[in-house]
Amino acid sequence: MATKKFKCKVCGYVHEGDKAPEKCPMCQAPQSEFEEIVEEGAAAPKKGLNTNSNVYTIVYAAVMVIIVAFLLVFVSQTLKERQTANVINDTKQQILSALNMRDLPDVAGTYAEVIKADALMQPNGKMAEYEGDFNTSYKSEFDNGNLHIFVAEVNGERKFVIPMNGLGLWGTIWGYIALNEDRNTVYGVYFSHSSETPGLGGEIAGTKFQDRFPGKLVVNGEEVGLKVVKYGKADKGSQFEVDGVTGATITSTGVNTMINKVLSAYIPFLTKQCCKEGGCEEGADECCDENSND
Repeated sequence: MATKKFKCKVCGYVHEGDKAPEKCPMCQAPQSEFEEIVEEGAAAPKKGLNTNSNVYTIVYAAVMVIIVAFLLVFVSQTLKERQTANVINDTKQQILSALNMRDLPDVAGTYAEVIKADALMQPNGKMAEYEGDFNTSYKSEFDNGNLHIFVAEVNGERKFVIPMNGLGLWGTIWGYIALNEDRNTVYGVYFSHSSETPGLGGEIAGTKFQDRFPGKLVVNGEEVGLKVVKYGKADKGSQFEVDGVTGATITSTGVNTMINKVLSAYIPFLTKQCCKEGGCEEGADECCDENSND
């Protein structure tokens, strides 16, 4: 049954069917010369995009991509400040963990109270105030020659915290080592990782491994003496050797390499080189201990 009528604009011929004929049977006018007859009261034919067409699909997809991208950028910018604050807070907690202060309810407050300075070691071992923004990753700082030393005060005693970074079995490892005022005795450590094996190399982030360090000595003569050896091989009477993690020889070796590489760069500070070379300047306690000429 015909549903539509089409009229030839050339000769007036009226055709009934679903669409206009290819040619007018009366005057041979092409299909483009036909127009649909809309009877009075009938709805006019709808115009617009064909939702089944490829053009509609492409336009729709493009619009959705733009909207989603805009929303992602908006959310990212909205949360950026909070995310940055969380990363800074986590880094401060790691530094405090090396000072045996873990799971603190007020990290920022404790950090402000305990950490007295964020300094940089100079070539002669002296410390100079760091004037940049607080860092949350110290690998690039170390690679650029910025050797950070955090000066802390715990129970009235001065401590020094040094950031470290290196490689484990599967990815990056990092940590902090806190030293007593003599710059040689380990007060505490903190280690973490990006992708070491849980239950094996991942155990460097646990207190069972980290609790083996306090009391050990860092410097042996003019070199780094502190070392991590294969589990069970540490000399119980040694002041320098620490047992590694059970079944994680490569990760333990990575921690040992990290300690040796980073602390070797701090030898002028650890051995108070500036004090030995020129003596202590008046009030220069950032170089060596008061009245010390060792």
